[in-house]
Formats: sequence, structure tokens, C-alpha cells
Amino acid sequence: MRRGTRYGALLGPLLAGGAPPDLVERAARGLGLPVRGRYAVVVLAAPVPEGAEAEGAEADGTRWYWCDSRDGYGVENGYGDGHVVVVLLGAVGAAGAVARLTERGAGPGGMSPVVGSLAELGAARRLAGTALLTCAPGTREVVRLDERLSTALLVSRPELSARLLTEVFGPLLALVPAERAVLVGTLEAWLECGGSVGRAAVRLRCHRNTVFNRLRRLERLTARSLSRPRELVDLVLALDVLRLSSGPT
Repeated sequence: MRRGTRYGALLGPLLAGGAPPDLVERAARGLGLPVRGRYAVVVLAAPVPEGAEAEGAEADGTRWYWCDSRDGYGVENGYGDGHVVVVLLGAVGAAGAVARLTERGAGPGGMSPVVGSLAELGAARRLAGTALLTCAPGTREVVRLDERLSTALLVSRPELSARLLTEVFGPLLALVPAERAVLVGTLEAWLECGGSVGRAAVRLRCHRNTVFNRLRRLERLTARSLSRPRELVDLVLALDVLRLSSGPT
């Protein structure tokens, strides 16, 4: 990974979006980058830990260009102390780049979908910022937008997200926090275990009937059934809103 003051000067107009072709060509020449290639943008909400920005290109050909988000084209919605990273992807692809950042404790952060040219960095930067907003409070995760599309829709429309949470989880939110946490945690475990009550019981270290009873109570409180696909979607989306608003349960 590499960082320098000239990266922001050359990449800033591209990250802001709408850069004319001559500025795209100038950035490509100045940084030795192809105009067309497999690029992604990462938006990081906080300064990276010391040593996270290693010098040089990766062995697989991945190249990193770090820019300070405080230069004005960085993070929206209150995130202003981190970095924007332009990545020319190598053989490991986007998943490998995210893994590298995660290993170095560089989160929370969001990665854009892969784009095909430097001219698309502005759109990629905006999408990376949306991906960042899907990270739960207090986490250090780095996430790809392509793996968080439904949650990204929620954070893009906060007024509808708030309405969804109230409509679906209203009675649940009225419970005392400890009681609510038990039901929410059971739902999360059941979903992570592929809808298996037995596997969820093992994970939660309780009897399967306990899991079953908790889920039935959650269904009664929300007036939604886990066996009806559309109602299950409501529950899953409301759970995402709750996770983003309150952090891990």
C-alpha cells in the first residue's frame, strides 16, 4: 500500500466525479496507471493503525493509493478523519483486498463495486461511502457493497428505515433491554444457522424448545411469521436497521 501527497492532487478530481478526459489522462500518466483497469475505491472512517499503510505493490499486482478524506472528496455523513483508497486490483481481486485491510485493522470501511476505468472513480467513491454506512457502530469491519446491497438500500433511505423498524419491531422495542436482547439474539442465531432450530440451540447453549418458544413469541410480538417469505424479509431488514442503530446486540 502506498500513500503520498501527490496522490490526492492527482486522484482528487477523479474521486470528486465528473473529471474531464484530460484530467483522467493526467492522473494516469502521473501515477503510471492504466486508464482502463479493474479498480475499486475504499472509504475508511477512521485513521488507520500505525503500519497499516505498507509501502510498495502487492506480489499479486494489487496497487494501493491512499488519500486523505479531509481533502474534500472523502467521506460524507460525518466520517471525516479517515482515508479514501484507490485500489488497482490484482489477482486476489476485491475479496483479497478487503481481507488485507481487515487483517491490518483498517476498518470500519466500505469498498465499492469493481469499476472498469479511472473515469468511474467518482461513482465508485460514492458507493464505497454507502457501503461504509452499513457497518454497525463500534465494529472494525471492512465490507463490500456487493455483499450489503439490501442494507445499503436501508441506509440510503433513513426515513423509511426508521418507519420499517417501528412498524415491524415496535412491540419488541417496548420490552426491557435484556428481554429484547434475548429475542433478537435468538433470531440472529436462527438466521445464521440457516433456519435450523437445532443448530441455533447448540449455538445458544439452550434446549431446542427454548429456541422454538422464543421465536414463536417474536412472531406474536411482530405479527409476522418466519415461515412466510415476505414477512421474513420484513424481519431481516428490521433486524439490519436495529443492528445499525444500536450496534451489536
